[in-house]
Formats: sequence, C-alpha cells, structure tokens
Amino acid sequence: MTSRSSIFIDGPRITLRPLKDSDFEAWREVRNTNLEWLEPWEPLPDSGTPDATSDKSAFRSRCAAWDRQRQFDAAYGNGIFYQDTLIGEVSLGSVQRGPFQSAYVGYWIAEQHAGKGLAPEAVALTLRFGFDTLRLHRIEAAIVPRNTASRRVAEKLGLRNEGTSMELLQIRGVYEDHVRYAMVSSEWEDRRAQIESDFLS
Repeated sequence: MTSRSSIFIDGPRITLRPLKDSDFEAWREVRNTNLEWLEPWEPLPDSGTPDATSDKSAFRSRCAAWDRQRQFDAAYGNGIFYQDTLIGEVSLGSVQRGPFQSAYVGYWIAEQHAGKGLAPEAVALTLRFGFDTLRLHRIEAAIVPRNTASRRVAEKLGLRNEGTSMELLQIRGVYEDHVRYAMVSSEWEDRRAQIESDFLS
C-alpha cells in the first residue's frame, strides 16, 4: 500500500480496490442487474438524493466521498473485482479510533456470484486489512436476521453472534432489528491461519 488513495488488495481469485469515475458503467450495470437481489437489505436514500446508478456526477461524488473518508481514516470502501469484472463491494465503515479502535464491515455481491466463496474471500481480505494494516481492535457486522446469505458469510469466517439489536437501522424505510456479529484482534490472531487456509490460499 503506497497511500490511502491507492489501495489494491489481491486475493487468490479477487482484487479489492477503491472505485473511480471510470467504473461508472460497470457499477451501474451490476447494481441495476441485481436490484431485486440487493434492495431488500438496503436503506432508502435520503429524499432528493441523486441516483448514482443513473447520474454519473452522483457516482463521481460517491467515489469522492469514499476517497475523503479514506484520507481521514474514517472509512474504507472497495469494489470487488473477479476476472477484472466488478461483482460487488466491501467496506470498513464508521472507523473509530481512541479507546475503540473499531469499524463495521459491510458487503454485497452480485447474485450470479453468490455461493462461490467470493464474498467470504472479500471479507477475509478486509478483516486482514483491518486488523493487520489499520491495527483495529474490533470489527463488527450488523445483518438483518432474515438475510441468511450475509449471515452465512459472517458465520463461515467465525465472527461471533453477539445477539440482536432492536430496530438498529432503517431498511427500506422501516427500522429493523439486526444480528450483531464481531471479531476482536485476539480472535483474529487465533483464527488467522485457518481463515487464510480456508479462504485466502
């Protein structure tokens, strides 16, 4: 890693990197193709927010926002690329320093690539980046209980189920309960070799 604006993370099958303006057509294609697959798990955008899938300037602003957050060590968002094709995104958001040293991991992947182990690989790479490079102490994931595909990724990687938080986040206009998963740095050290063997070799 040469700077926070030029992060490339290579795995056995995928590469993670920040999205840029030239990714607009690929991002629009994968988002629109997977709308029914993805929308049930996502918040409604704020009223009046431009649609980044149809407005290139809105997509450019989205990329710039991620870049700013990366420069300020506030969040790290990456596209997931498989065979040079954009198939999803993975992020470390809400980075808190001080006594917390924590972040939230979030991820989505195109339906046609689900179930192939690519999402666990992307999250495993992100965990390694978070714990080893960013030196975080704790990484969390908050998942709607009925989102079995996302929960399966967290469980495969050994994130602990810490219980359910009531009405944690707005999803499609309704505040929904979320299952909280987490891993701390000591657990990462204990599980690192197994995770790398299972997902990164």
